[in-house]
Amino acid sequence: MPHQIVEQQVQQRLYENVRRNYFRGIEFAGPAGDPGWFGPGSAVWHVHSHMEALVFGLQCAAYMERLDPSIYWMGMHHSRVVERDENGAATTRLDPKGAITRLGHSVAFFIGTAYGSTETAERLAQTVRAMHHTIKGTRPDGATYDADDPDWLRWNYATVVWGLATAHEMYHPRPLRGKKLDRYYGEFVRVGHALGGTDLPTTKAETLDCLESYLPRLALTHGAAMATGPNLPLPQSAIDWAIRDTMPKWAAQLVQHTSPNVVERTARRTAVWAAINALHTAAGPTREFTEAQARVAGGTTVPHTAPTHVPGTDPVRSRADVESGFATV
Repeated sequence: MPHQIVEQQVQQRLYENVRRNYFRGIEFAGPAGDPGWFGPGSAVWHVHSHMEALVFGLQCAAYMERLDPSIYWMGMHHSRVVERDENGAATTRLDPKGAITRLGHSVAFFIGTAYGSTETAERLAQTVRAMHHTIKGTRPDGATYDADDPDWLRWNYATVVWGLATAHEMYHPRPLRGKKLDRYYGEFVRVGHALGGTDLPTTKAETLDCLESYLPRLALTHGAAMATGPNLPLPQSAIDWAIRDTMPKWAAQLVQHTSPNVVERTARRTAVWAAINALHTAAGPTREFTEAQARVAGGTTVPHTAPTHVPGTDPVRSRADVESGFATV
């Protein structure tokens, strides 16, 4: 059938570009009966099964996250997403190869912790914590930053869970809403705790309050401003608009985003919904989701397992060691 041919081609491209490079060593098919951190029937399993909405949600989270100048400068100093000149200094341009690498690692983490075995989820979280331990520095204005700072971890967590949940709510064909969506917020907090977060929001309302509470320390840096709005060419500007359209009112005001009239906004959202779901339909069910379902088809001894990380117990690892570990997960 034609649609099956398209599905196979899309899945093959995804395997070549993401699974082959970033899913190595991640176990989804076994051990039998292991529910992982969430397990069958969880809100996380439902939300993360739509890979395309998940990827869009990660972009929304990244946009919101970099409104914190410290996080913006963390990226400028440490991330390979930013293009470097011949002296190694960051430019304001995106490095396509670095962006793909970052996306691959992010997708592997959020799919691996959702559907992977308990051991897989623990190992992925340890790798990300180890990477955070290496990200420390000083902004051009003299302010210091540290990715292990509890305030940073809380902001980072809130932007991620908000981005994923908002993209799901807006663009999933069968979205969770109300108390059912709050189940997702409540379940996903396990990931935040596993990464070292404390005092994390557990509902949609708490998350929105948490994000807005950071407003006094947020700002639009020159580099972030150049990467959004009218500065972008098509089709990148269309994706950028869709991301800004998801933002709370105060965040949209910060980046001077103004929504069009209700008719145009509805038409634009409909077009984005159609594009995201056309890609999902072409790709078919997420392989990792179906493997996880098969893993627990015979039942589980518990509905889910809990992260076991104890803060302060991680071994000290260099960035080179961490990155070599990323190559195997």
